[in-house]
Parts: sequence; C-alpha cells; structure tokens
Amino acid sequence: MSKRDDLIVKYAADLKDKCGVTPDMDLLTKVTVGLGPSIYNADSSTVSGSDPKELATVKNNFLIKKLGLADSEALDKAIDATIEKYGRSNRSKYRVVIYYLLTIHFKKESIYS
Repeated sequence: MSKRDDLIVKYAADLKDKCGVTPDMDLLTKVTVGLGPSIYNADSSTVSGSDPKELATVKNNFLIKKLGLADSEALDKAIDATIEKYGRSNRSKYRVVIYYLLTIHFKKESIYS
C-alpha cells in the first residue's frame, strides 16, 4: 500500500472509533486526494480545535471556498459540533476527518463527484 492508502486507513479508523461514523471509503479517498500534499505534513495534516486562526482557515478555505457555502453563524456551529464529535480532548484531529464530517454535515458530497 502507498503512504496515502495507509493514511486513508488511519482516517477511516478515526471516523469509526472516535466519531462513531462508518465512512464512505470512496468519499474519504476523494477528500484525502483533495487535500493534496498537506496530508503528509505533521502541522497541516491536523486541526487545532482550540485555535481560532485554525478554525477560521477551515471555515474560509474549506466551507466557503471549496464547498461554496455562504458565510454564516451556521458554519461556526457546524465546525464546533464537528470538533465536539471528534473529541475536544483528542490532540490529533486529522484535517481529512474534519473535512469529511463537514462535507457530510452540509450534504455536499456532490462536490467530490
């Protein structure tokens, strides 16, 4: 297996074990590929749930630019709910997992078709 395939298996395990979600492996793979080389960098591959700057990046670069959502309080609430679901005390919150959960939350799977 490639390094990316190994990471996808790790992300799927996090979704199942930490979030209680059985992942759609096709969608998970597409979200992973969409993040490009950032998944291999220790800093950019994770999201700090307590860093307002980091959460703003998720909101602006993913929800607004990638998914095409309008800026609103609903975006902040969805990010907060996703961080809560993943577990605030969990130190390693993978960006792919956060983006996957947000994609499902907003029913934007078609972006990855």
